[in-house]
Amino acid sequence: MADLSDLRLRTDLSGGAHGVFGWPTWLVAGVLLAGLIIPNETAAIALAGVGAVMGVALLIWQWRNRDVSAVGATAQFKDLITHDERAVFVCHADGEVLACNPAAKAAYGSKGRLTLDKYLEEEFNNANSIVFRLQAKAAKQNACHDDIVTRSGRYRFAVHKLSDDQFLWSIEPNNLPIEAGRLVDRISLPMVTVGDSGAILFMNAALRRIIGRRIKRIDQLLTEIPSKSGQTVRLSGHDGVFEATVTMIAGKGGRTEYYFAPVDQSETAQSSLPDLEDFPVAIIRMAVDGRLEQANRLARGLLSMESPKGAYLQDLVVGLGRPISDWLEEASDGRSLHKPEVLRLNDAQGEEVYLQVTLGRVIDDGDVTLLAMLNDATELKSLEKQFVQSQKMQAIGQLAGGVAHDFNNLLTAISGHCDLLMLRHDPGDPDFGDLEQINQNANRAASLVGQLLAFSRKQNLQLEVLDMRDTLSDLAHLLNRLVGAQISLTLTHDPKLMSVRADRRQIEQVIMNLVVNARDALEGAGGEIAIETRNMKLQADLKRDRVLVPQGDYVLVKVTDNGVGIPKESLNKIFEPFWTTKTIGQGTGLGLSTAYGIIKQSGGFIFADSQIGKGTSFSIFFPTFDHAAEPPPIEAETPTSDPVEYGHVDGRVLLVEDEAPVRAFASRALKLRGFEVVEAANADEALELLDDPDMQVDVVVTDVVMPGLDGPSWVKLAREARPDLKVVFVSGYTEDHLQEGSGPLPNSVFLPKPFSLNELTNVVRGQLSEAA
Repeated sequence: MADLSDLRLRTDLSGGAHGVFGWPTWLVAGVLLAGLIIPNETAAIALAGVGAVMGVALLIWQWRNRDVSAVGATAQFKDLITHDERAVFVCHADGEVLACNPAAKAAYGSKGRLTLDKYLEEEFNNANSIVFRLQAKAAKQNACHDDIVTRSGRYRFAVHKLSDDQFLWSIEPNNLPIEAGRLVDRISLPMVTVGDSGAILFMNAALRRIIGRRIKRIDQLLTEIPSKSGQTVRLSGHDGVFEATVTMIAGKGGRTEYYFAPVDQSETAQSSLPDLEDFPVAIIRMAVDGRLEQANRLARGLLSMESPKGAYLQDLVVGLGRPISDWLEEASDGRSLHKPEVLRLNDAQGEEVYLQVTLGRVIDDGDVTLLAMLNDATELKSLEKQFVQSQKMQAIGQLAGGVAHDFNNLLTAISGHCDLLMLRHDPGDPDFGDLEQINQNANRAASLVGQLLAFSRKQNLQLEVLDMRDTLSDLAHLLNRLVGAQISLTLTHDPKLMSVRADRRQIEQVIMNLVVNARDALEGAGGEIAIETRNMKLQADLKRDRVLVPQGDYVLVKVTDNGVGIPKESLNKIFEPFWTTKTIGQGTGLGLSTAYGIIKQSGGFIFADSQIGKGTSFSIFFPTFDHAAEPPPIEAETPTSDPVEYGHVDGRVLLVEDEAPVRAFASRALKLRGFEVVEAANADEALELLDDPDMQVDVVVTDVVMPGLDGPSWVKLAREARPDLKVVFVSGYTEDHLQEGSGPLPNSVFLPKPFSLNELTNVVRGQLSEAA
C-alpha cells in the first residue's frame, strides 16, 4: 500500500483558482467557529466535522474541474486525511486500498495493499457486503453514508466517488450509540441485531459465547426464522441445536433485535438462562398451578405489585372465558403455547387494564416451569371496544333510519287522509272528535319516529343562533309542570353567556328528557333538580369516556339531581338505544339515546357523572357561535281550507311518488287547492311524460328514494331539456340524504315526511310564486 507521501492520484487535482476557499479553510473555519460560538464540546466537534466534510466536498469538486497542476492539490489532499481524526481510506474500484491516514492504521492496522473489507473484517461481521453495498450506492449517487452496528457500538460510514475507479472512505464511531451497544453487550440475555436483508449487524457477548463462532446471516443462526415474539426457535450453538423463546423488537431502518431465552434441558442452555430482571419485556415465571415465582421489573409494574410471592395468576387476571387453571395445565403439557390471550387485570383501582399474555415453558430435570410474557393491551382493547360499539350503533342507526322512513310514509298517508276527512266535517259533527284523536295519535307516532331519527342522527335540524338563557326561560313553565310541586327546580345562568347554534325544538327536547329522568330518579320523594349554564374555555383537549373534546370555547349546560344515582356498571350503557332501568311500560329506552343523537348532530358533547345515593349530573358542551342570538321566528298563520272555484287552476303539478297511499293523498290535497295534478309512480314514467314537448309542468313534487332512479337523479336528466324546472323533494329521510354524493340542486326545496295537507300545498304554492 502506498504511503500518503507517495500518493499520486491518477487524475489532476485542482487547488489553484479555488484554493482561497479550499478544504483547509473549511476545516479550520469549522473548528474555530465551533470553539467560539458553541460551548458544548459534543456540538462543537459535530460542527467541526461539518466543516471537514464541506472541505472534502469542495476538494472533490475542485478535483473534478482539474484546472491547475496536481502538485498543490495532492499536498492538500494528503494534509486533509493525515490530520483527520476519522479513519480515511482511498480505494480502487476493485476494493484495493491505495492509501490510508494514521487514524485508519491505528484503528485497523497496516496491512499493505489488501482490499478494504480485509481491513474491516475483524470489527464488522459482514465487511464484504458493507463495502460492496455502499460502494455501489456511491457509484450511482456520487456519495452515500450509513450507520453500521457492531458489538462495540455504531459506526458512521461515508463514501465519496472521486472518479470512475477511485473512492474516498471515512469511518468514525457514533459515541452515543456506542454506550448503548456496550450496555446491550453486558447483559446476560443473548441478543442479535439483524438488518432487513437478513445480515447480522451485531451480536452481544452472551450469544457469542453460546454460538462459539462468527456467523454473518440470521439463517446461519436459526433453523427457522420467527414471525412474531413468543415463538420457540432452534439455534445452532457450538454444543449443538437448542431451543429458545424469542422476543422481537423492531428498530429503525428495517433492523430487528432478537432476544433469546433458552428453554432446553442441557446444562449449557440452563447456564445461559437470563436474569428476568434484565429482560426488555414484562416476564413472569410461575409454577404449573399458577403460583408466581418471579416477576421482573416491567411485569411488577404492569401488575401493580411490589413482590410476586404468594400470588396466583388466576387471582390477578380474569376474562379468559374458561378456568385459568385449565389453560395453565394445557401449557404445562405443551399445548396452547405461544398463543396470546387478552385478559383483564383484577383490582386495577377502578380502571380497566388489559394484558396480552403469552405462555411458554421451561423443563429443568423433568420439572416444568411456565414463563408468561405480558404486554399492555389496554389501548388495543379500548380501540376494539370503540370499533364494536360504533359498528353496533351504526347498525342500529341504519335500522332506525330505515324503520323511520317506512313509518313516515305510513304516517303521511294516515294523517293526510285524516286531514281530508276533517275538511268534510264541522267541529260539531259527531265524528269530528274521532278524527281529532286519529290526527293527534298520528302526531304522537311522528314524534316517536323523530326520536328514532334523532338517535340515528338523521333528523332534520332547523339550526338557529340561540341564547340558552332565553331558551330555558321559555321552557321553565313546562318543566315545572313536568316535575310537580314536590320537586324544586332551579335555573342558574352565566350573565355573560355566549350564543350557540342549534335547533331550538330539539334542544328543548333534550332538556325535557333529562329533567324527566331526573324527576324519575327522585322517586316522588321530593328533592332538587338544578339546571346551570355557564361559559367554559378548554385550554387543552379534554379526553374522557373514550371521547376527545377539542380545546376552545363552549357553553356548558348541566342538569343535576340528588336522586338515587346510576350504578357504575350501567353508566356506560345509558346512551344505548332501548336500554332502560325503568319497568315495562314506564320507559322506551330512547330518551337518553335521543338526547345523545341530537347533541352529537348539533356538534356538541354529552357526559354523565353519578354516585349511588348522591345523584346524577349530565354535562352538555355546545361550541360557541360568534353571533348574537336571533329573535324567535313568528309562526305563520295556518291557511284555512278556502273553497276553490270550479274551473280555476293554479298550476300543473307533476307528482312522482312510488307509495300509492301517499300519492293518492297528495294528489287529492293538491286538487282540492286548485292544482292540476299529473301522477307518475316512478322516475321512468315521469321522464316519459316530460319527453312530450306539449306537456307543460309548473312544479314537480317527487319522492327522493324510489326504486330505479332516485329523485335527484331523474330530475337532473329532466333538466337537460327543461333547465328551469321547479322541484319539491319529499322524503322520510333527512335533507342530508338528498345531498349525498352531490351538492344541493338549484330551484328546489325539501319537505320532510310526514307532512300535512296545508304544509304540502303551501310549499308548492311558494315554488309557483318564485317562478312567477
